[in-house]
Amino acid sequence: MINGTHAVIYTTEPEECRAFFRDKLGMNSVDAGGGWRIFALPPAELGIHPSEAAENGRHSLFLMCDDVEKTMAELSAKGVEFTQPVKRERYGLLTAMRIPGGSELWMYQPTHPSPIA
Repeated sequence: MINGTHAVIYTTEPEECRAFFRDKLGMNSVDAGGGWRIFALPPAELGIHPSEAAENGRHSLFLMCDDVEKTMAELSAKGVEFTQPVKRERYGLLTAMRIPGGSELWMYQPTHPSPIA
């Protein structure tokens, strides 16, 4: 029986990225051995979307929040850089933040129904 999801972020700066998730986002973690941190994530949902050829095989990670503006203000005060202005999409209010290694991590305030109780 499936009992969880394990997501992976690839980065050229793993130690800095781990510190970002620990210190800036406040996520708890355990040492899985040899300094490899495994972070607890909030409850998750999975959307299955149609794919264009260029997207085939690519998957995305989005963090969700209750109030995107408030969360952005809290994270900005901790030094998080947001790379996208908040944009209204049909599913919610969307933005992105820079994580160590130069990539972006999406965050949004959903307006769609959620299966999370």
